[in-house]
Amino acid sequence: MRHSLTPNRSVFVAAVVLIAAFSVGCVHYQIGNRSLYRPDIRTIHVPIFTSNSFRRDLGERITEAVIKEIEATTPYKITDAQSADSVLRGTLVTDTKLVQGQNTLDDPRILQESLQIQYEWIDQRGQLVRQPGALAFAPILMNETITATGILYPEPGQSMVTTQQDAINQFAKEVVRHMQTPW
Repeated sequence: MRHSLTPNRSVFVAAVVLIAAFSVGCVHYQIGNRSLYRPDIRTIHVPIFTSNSFRRDLGERITEAVIKEIEATTPYKITDAQSADSVLRGTLVTDTKLVQGQNTLDDPRILQESLQIQYEWIDQRGQLVRQPGALAFAPILMNETITATGILYPEPGQSMVTTQQDAINQFAKEVVRHMQTPW
């Protein structure tokens, strides 16, 4: 006589197998963008980035772009320094403009704007929230430097401000990408 599983019993066995398969694993899985970020950090204070550049308002523009990117793509909320879980501060170290292409009269036709920005993300105890990946072998260095670039094409009417903003937006996206917890 052949034994076959009844439909109720086969559903029960399948459910037990699925529960066992999903409960075994290395990591507690979360759903949504909250799983990409540290659960113990909920708020961030971002003071105005300092600027070593002679160009006006770059620190304020960098700060604004970083805040907008954090609020748009992370579960973190921006708040004041007293109530924040962590602080993200930075400095514009250098900004350079390089000629990438010239016409036959030596007029610049393609320029590159490079912004070199150092930043650190620390909690309220002064500990790094995330060790910079690029500086993992140098524990004395507590901050990370990102170089963001923008390309300027003056003939179609692009300005230096739009090129700087492209580089600033690139930096803000890179900072938020580095906020994600490493796998």
